[in-house]
Amino acid sequence: MRWLDLREDVQKWSSEETAVPYYDPIQKKWRRYFPDFIVKYKNRDGIMMTEMIEVKPKKDVIGPPENPKRRTKSWVMAVQTYVTNQAKWKAAQNYCEDRGWNFRILTEEEIYGNK
Repeated sequence: MRWLDLREDVQKWSSEETAVPYYDPIQKKWRRYFPDFIVKYKNRDGIMMTEMIEVKPKKDVIGPPENPKRRTKSWVMAVQTYVTNQAKWKAAQNYCEDRGWNFRILTEEEIYGNK
């Protein structure tokens, strides 16, 4: 957030203020997803852009192993979280496409670099 505040190219940003409807395949019902950030900025060519950004740990983005040695409760929960996140991100992608926005998921690698 501090990085966004200090950027001259960032015109406006908000956090968790936009609701994106999505169908939750685990709960089997419609829900609302609140992405982490909506950022309006000028790109390198001076064109105003709007981007929806979700920040997640890389492990949540790549998902759990498909065939673990043991199917523990934590593995089942990780699978359910992954499936739910995929539904959220698909809905966010469609929401952004309808508005001419970009959708991006950032992990610690994009934020802090490969260490």
